Amino acid sequence: MPLLRLRITGNDDDARAIGNLLSSLDGIEHVEEVADLMPHMDDADSSSAGLTDDAGPGVHELEIDAPNPSTANKVREAVEALAFDLDVLVEFESEEER
Repeated sequence: MPLLRLRITGNDDDARAIGNLLSSLDGIEHVEEVADLMPHMDDADSSSAGLTDDAGPGVHELEIDAPNPSTANKVREAVEALAFDLDVLVEFESEEER
């Protein structure tokens, strides 16, 4: 069963829209937002706190279980189309067999 992992660079509403799209696709039974395991060293009293480089869209990571490679391709195409419409960046990390 293919496991798709994708990273969305956008706000919470954009990530929710992509998650809802994925949940509505035929054959997709499992969509999960995985926790960000990277520690962020943002310190409130840091000299760089509040700079524009530090204030950007959020990053969300999703895992999707697809029943077969054909469905995985449909997922990729649907997510790419919606990401284009929403003007967000989506990266597919890996595609593996379980």
